[in-house]
Order: sequence, then C-alpha cells, then structure tokens
Amino acid sequence: MLGHESPVISRASGCWLYTTDGRRLFDGAASMWCNVHGHQNPRLDAAISEQLGRVAHVTTLGMCCDVTLQLAEKLVQTCPSELEHIFFSSDGASAVEAAIKMAMQYWRQCDDPQPGKTRYLALGGAYHGDTTGGVSLGGIEYFHSIFSPLLFDPIRGPLPCSLRLPDGVRPESATEHYGGEIEGLLRQHHQSLAAVVMEPLVQGAAGIITHPVGFLAKVRELCDRFDVLLICDEVATGFGRTGEMFACDHESVTPDILCLGKGITGGYLPMAATVATRKVFEAFLGEIGERRQFFHGHTYGGNALAAAVALASLELFAETDLMAHVQSTAARMRERLAPLASIENVVEVRGRGMMVGIEMAVDGLASRVCQNAFRRGIWIRPLGEVVVLTPPLVATTDELDDVVDVLTEAIDEESQK
Repeated sequence: MLGHESPVISRASGCWLYTTDGRRLFDGAASMWCNVHGHQNPRLDAAISEQLGRVAHVTTLGMCCDVTLQLAEKLVQTCPSELEHIFFSSDGASAVEAAIKMAMQYWRQCDDPQPGKTRYLALGGAYHGDTTGGVSLGGIEYFHSIFSPLLFDPIRGPLPCSLRLPDGVRPESATEHYGGEIEGLLRQHHQSLAAVVMEPLVQGAAGIITHPVGFLAKVRELCDRFDVLLICDEVATGFGRTGEMFACDHESVTPDILCLGKGITGGYLPMAATVATRKVFEAFLGEIGERRQFFHGHTYGGNALAAAVALASLELFAETDLMAHVQSTAARMRERLAPLASIENVVEVRGRGMMVGIEMAVDGLASRVCQNAFRRGIWIRPLGEVVVLTPPLVATTDELDDVVDVLTEAIDEESQK
C-alpha cells in the first residue's frame, strides 16, 4: 500500500462522484459494480427516509419486519421460476457461505439422504468472495498461497472462456468441449459432490471472462443427470448487469440456490440474499425437536432500511423499463469499444451487458490506463491486466460515448510509452 493515495468522495449525483479536492469523476466502477439507478436517486432516497419514520432495524431471528416480507415476496416474483424461499444476509460472500452450508445440510436431510455429499465443484478462475468458504471455492492462486491451512479443497473445473479457446476447439463447439469436461468430473465425483458452484455467463473477478452460449444450460442438465445441486452466484451479474435481470434468464435456467448481493439495493446499503427452491427448503422443515432448521443467521440480515430501498429499486426497474435501456446502451458501448482490439497492446475486448473487460498484453499497462483515465475524470479499476468498465445501469449514451473516448485516448497514450 506504500505510495497509494485514494480519492476521497464528499458527494455524488447520478453517475458522477465529487471529491473533497474538487474533482468530478465518472463512476465507471459503479461503486464496485453495485450502483444501478445512479447516486442520489430521489426515489431511493425517499424510500430510506420514509422507512426511517417507521423502524430502521429489527432482527429476522424469530420475527420479521413488514417491509422485509414485502421485499421477499417481490424477489420471488422477480427471480427465475421455482426460487421461492429467501435467506437474507449482509454481503455477497455471506450469501455464498449460506448457500454452501445449505447444500451440505440438504443432502443430510432430504428424502434420500446422502451424507457423503460434502464437496463442491467450482470453475477455474472462480471468485466467490473473501470469506473462508468463498476463498476455498475461488480459483485465485494468491489467496490460496496465503490462506491454504484454513481452506477446503474443491474439485476444480475448467475456465470456460468463449473467446480464448483451447487448440482445436472452435466457437461452435466450445459449449460441447467445456460441457464434456464438467460431465467427466461429475461422472467421477458425483457421489461426493453436494453442488456445482458457478458465476453464470460472466466470471467477473477472473477478468470479465464470458462463457460460451449454452454452457450454463448444459451445466444445469448435467447437475440434474448426476443428482448434484447447482448454486449460481449472481452477486456480480444479478439485477440487470448482463442485460437481463439475472444472467440465468439468458438461458432460462433455474438453479437450486441463487446468491444475490451488490445491486440488490441499487448500490445504497449492504444486503444480500440466498434464494432456494421449494425442494431445498422442504428438507429443512420439521418440528423444533428434530433440529432440521438452518442454523445460520446474521444480525442485520433483512435489515428494514436495506429492504425498503431494495424494494424501491425493484419497482424502478419496471417503471423505467431499465432493461431496455441497458440493452440499447450496452450494444452501442460494445460497438464503440470494438476498434480498441486493433490497438497493438490490446489482447481482446469482451463482456456482456454493462460488464466490459479490456485485456492488455503488457504487465502494468492496465493499471497505467486506469490512472490515465482517472486524470481525465473517469474512475475505473483494473483486474490484473484487464481494464474493467462496469458503469451504473442508468448511464446515458452521451456519458458512455465520453467514457469510450477517454479510454481510447488513455490506452493509445499509455501503449506508446
């Protein structure tokens, strides 16, 4: 951390951040991929204010707040079909921790108990948060080298990239190729596997790695065939980030357990949710003395203020037709970014919806590009050698055109050094 200085933000409005030293910055990281409707959105501000006039927080351990119940009902209507039961927590990593515990407990208590199912299959390059379970599932080598004594060992699957394919694999056969690798692992390990855990369509922290079309649906089919649960981590991809409300919607897939976070409150307050199907939920039903319940809980899970703003955010999606806006602006942004691929030190430009990764060929170049963009008024962050752009979903065409212009100039300038 030596030599690093962070800008200090004093206020924000729309897609713009204002620093204490008078700078105006476009929030090209959506405040870590979570801002949806912009900063100081009047509807979201009002929702929190109104809820403050009633109650700020009550526990969901043994009781429930009315606004939290309303949010749960709205989420069930919004999530892929059959996901009907919600466990609230405070951040995406906690949602994943809850999911992997649910999956293991499910196999001990379901109608056909299989207590030997205690392991997980995770994709190459995976990222599922910084908690112990999330780091275990993750494929970030640096984390494993430091924390290996604390971690469990998942079965590691492929990194199913749609653009940089193995030798001999063509785009039209990519899903078959990667699906075959997953099938082989499930065939070998299904008796010990509680679940496959994956980020659907786009692996964010891996560098905005996009999966081949049909891969998610193939994994769903394989999980059904080999009697393994499917956990989809949509902490990053959920709530419109890929151009549909959930990445799973692109391929009409319903996971057994869905993990949500980041954009759930529009980027206003910490909240997350682990959403399960009725099949999973019913394995936990029983009399108190049977001790079948999910022994897991968070102090601020289902917080009333967070629930109020999350509910208002979901209402705004419908009222503003935000998905149509995202699909239109994302298509134009991708069209304007495409020429960057011809710059000598750009490996490729990839992404889905409002998730874009620009991979650089020279060590340190991505960081320098982000620093250059910052000097020009755009706040973005690199992931290794990938420049990542994840703007608020309400960003206008004019704003995004300006961002692309700045990125083009920054990449061109830094590539010549």
